[in-house]
Amino acid sequence: MPTADSSTASQNPFDSKGTFLLSLYMALVGYSVLVALPAINSAWVDQLGFSDVEVNRVASSDLLGLFLGSVAVSFLISRLGRRALIYAGIAIAIAANWLCIYFTDYSAMLILRTLAGFGAGLYTAVAVAGLGARSKPREAFNWMLLAFAFSQFIELQLIPHLSMTGIYIFFIATYVVTLPFVGFMPSQKQARPEFAIASDEQRPGALAWVGIFAIVVAYVNIGAYWSNIELAAEAGGLDGDWAAQVISWSVLLSFVGCFGAMYVLRHFDHDRPVLVTFVLMVIAVGLLAVDVSAGYFILSVAMFNFLWIFIDVYQMGGVSAADRTGSAAAFIPGAQGLGQMLGPLVASFLLERGAGYDGIFILCAGASATALLIYTLSYLATRTRTAASPQ
Repeated sequence: MPTADSSTASQNPFDSKGTFLLSLYMALVGYSVLVALPAINSAWVDQLGFSDVEVNRVASSDLLGLFLGSVAVSFLISRLGRRALIYAGIAIAIAANWLCIYFTDYSAMLILRTLAGFGAGLYTAVAVAGLGARSKPREAFNWMLLAFAFSQFIELQLIPHLSMTGIYIFFIATYVVTLPFVGFMPSQKQARPEFAIASDEQRPGALAWVGIFAIVVAYVNIGAYWSNIELAAEAGGLDGDWAAQVISWSVLLSFVGCFGAMYVLRHFDHDRPVLVTFVLMVIAVGLLAVDVSAGYFILSVAMFNFLWIFIDVYQMGGVSAADRTGSAAAFIPGAQGLGQMLGPLVASFLLERGAGYDGIFILCAGASATALLIYTLSYLATRTRTAASPQ
């Protein structure tokens, strides 16, 4: 059984290469359902006969579980330790995905997907907290999101060719691969590593929790948009297979978003670029409330994929830099899961009440505009406090 090599990370065990690669892989696996929702939702409709409303609620159940699992980690990590939580997450996720093969009715799926999400939440929160505890968290999250874009592309190419059973077995296999490498995760129970932080990585701790709330709001947009984009294209008269390919290939723009974020964060401040990015996100998702034509669809999906990753680099790195205890970072998957749960859930009610997909994209634009407002107020408050402090 491998162990974390503290010698390679003098004061901070999370800087170990083995710990980093394990955390990176676990984050990709934990987010696998989230990133592949367009393809998975289409499979639930085509192979299991779920309605558009039911699909949104099943997706919400999965993401509610992700939120609950992440919250549980914040309370249990100091008692049970990271390795125990990883094993628990793997066991729950595998069992729930396996049972989904045999119990396919809507009511059973709501329960089982919540359990699968809970296991993923335990597993993912440990991974994200490990990335956030590195000495350079923004760099770690940028690498994670770069790998995330690649895995997302692979999943969106692979999953449409699998049966529902094949999809669940694929998820199970990704968890099983983790088992021989759990020993790379530092064994100490306390999730408060003590190590020196560069002065430019220090930010007021209260901003971490403002950032967590902003992530929830921003992910309401992502959850509602990402769960419904392929279904909306078909409802708008576009060919479903063509729309799926546009979505899949547009994911490659996430690579551009990662490198763009890396360049901007090295050459500009950490606040104003994200304000501009959220303005563009409002436009990107709001386009489809105007018209779901082929041109608008391509432009919206392309902008969404570039901006989503760009925003995540800022949000995840900002939370970790603001709170170096790791407590806030452990909430990041939960915040994402909660937002992505609320997005499809609200979308299902809008569809049920006849608002249609236009109403969903207005919801997406409204959520992005709210996140923009939060970051604008935070930016103005930080500037005021800096200007008032003695030089």
